[in-house]
Amino acid sequence: MTAEVVYAALPIVLLAIVALLTVTALVAQPWLKERRREQLRARPFPAAWRRILRQRVPVVARLPSDLQRRLKGHVHVFLAEKPFIGCQGQAITNEVRITVAAQACLLLLGHERPDCYPRLRQVLVYPDAFVVNRERPLGAGLMQEQRRTMTGESWTQGQVILSWAEVVAGAADPSDGRNVTLHEFAHQIDQDTGVADGRPWRPSSAKRQRWSTVMDEAFERLRNAPSAVIDGYGASEPAEFFAVVTEVFFERPQDLAAEAPDVYGELAALYRVNPIAW
Repeated sequence: MTAEVVYAALPIVLLAIVALLTVTALVAQPWLKERRREQLRARPFPAAWRRILRQRVPVVARLPSDLQRRLKGHVHVFLAEKPFIGCQGQAITNEVRITVAAQACLLLLGHERPDCYPRLRQVLVYPDAFVVNRERPLGAGLMQEQRRTMTGESWTQGQVILSWAEVVAGAADPSDGRNVTLHEFAHQIDQDTGVADGRPWRPSSAKRQRWSTVMDEAFERLRNAPSAVIDGYGASEPAEFFAVVTEVFFERPQDLAAEAPDVYGELAALYRVNPIAW
């Protein structure tokens, strides 16, 4: 083989090597991510963090010991992967991070190795309720800008926005069925496959059909008559219904199971936990 042929073949060889390295990296990336997460889950949970859980997230004390350990492992992963940003002077302390992360990870508790909110890029925390601008269509192509006061939001662009005052209040009483952190992170689960529509991903067409049937019927019932368990805000749209019943599922499970056993069953299958047993 002449030197000219060798030199001519070099770019092709280099391209092949680069392609091989790229494919290898892509194949190895999920394995490396899970290995890193396993190392995070195995870390000891600091005593200062345990004190925060006892003071701020009393629902954790109700969990069986194996689920408490699992929750703490998920919290390690969440805090390592999701940055927090303070807004309007809100300081981001360990108290803020642990209180939010522990409640967010309740929704992942049924999974030993969950993909920790894959679309979530950051958590924004305000000290109290915050104001957002929204455009409302008036017809004929006209829009009206409205200012709304919010305690929490979940965006498809990868942000959850929370009022720290509401986070604390929601965690303090784990039996009132109202928890802004559970609500907004339920939206994140709903948004894992796109926009929030009240139909989180289910693994088969039969399960998707059953979910739609059960949830649509319960949504219509709430629109037609008030519930003693499910907040009326859930009747505004299917996405809000899903987030509202998620709050009730974790905080008032016996009441939800009594009033809407089919809804409870669908949520138990989705989250893979049975809060009634806690």
